[in-house]
Amino acid sequence: MKSLRLWHISAALFAICAALNLYGCIIESGLADTVKPALMPLLCLTTMAALAQGVGIKSREAKLLACAQLFGFGGDTALIGYEQFAFFALGIGLFLIGHIFYITLFGGKSWKGLKPWIWIVAIAVSLAAVAGLVTAIGIKGALMAPMAVYGLTLMALIFSTLAGAIRFGTKTWWILLCGAVIFAFSDSLIAIQTFNDPAACGGRLGVMATYLLAQTLLAIGSFRLISEK
Repeated sequence: MKSLRLWHISAALFAICAALNLYGCIIESGLADTVKPALMPLLCLTTMAALAQGVGIKSREAKLLACAQLFGFGGDTALIGYEQFAFFALGIGLFLIGHIFYITLFGGKSWKGLKPWIWIVAIAVSLAAVAGLVTAIGIKGALMAPMAVYGLTLMALIFSTLAGAIRFGTKTWWILLCGAVIFAFSDSLIAIQTFNDPAACGGRLGVMATYLLAQTLLAIGSFRLISEK
């Protein structure tokens, strides 16, 4: 029987906290917010502990992953007070920085050697998708520009994993692509609920269920990507 390792313990604690968070969303209690700040640190500890027992955590890729996850922790914590604009803006800003770390990790491997026409198509599709979403949700005024920038960052995250899935076709890249797409969907739910109906698409439960799935898939995919070096 294999001995219990640190990443097994942190993974179990992450699963427990995730379940408690979702349960708190269902019963609409403060439980969800109480355990939310623990989610990303535990997921980060899990991936770093697992990497430490394999390829190590001193590589540039491991550091990028840790930064992405810890900025996710900052975004999670700030968005607990999302009803106040300052906390909402801070949370979105921290998540945006976290996405940039993810993009650097994935795009550094998947974007090398891409032909110019692929970049043109990707930019055009991204602009059209973000413009359509901003219009459909009804974001107006001073928030239109920052939300558009955030949307384009999400599209860059998706493109960084889609390029890898198409070019390499491995299970790792498809896991990462699923995580990126679900992350974008989760953030779209936040926008819909913030600017339209707070109860749309399952309310907080819908947001957190998709968010936790996305972060878990990105963690698993990133671990596989770094370990395959």
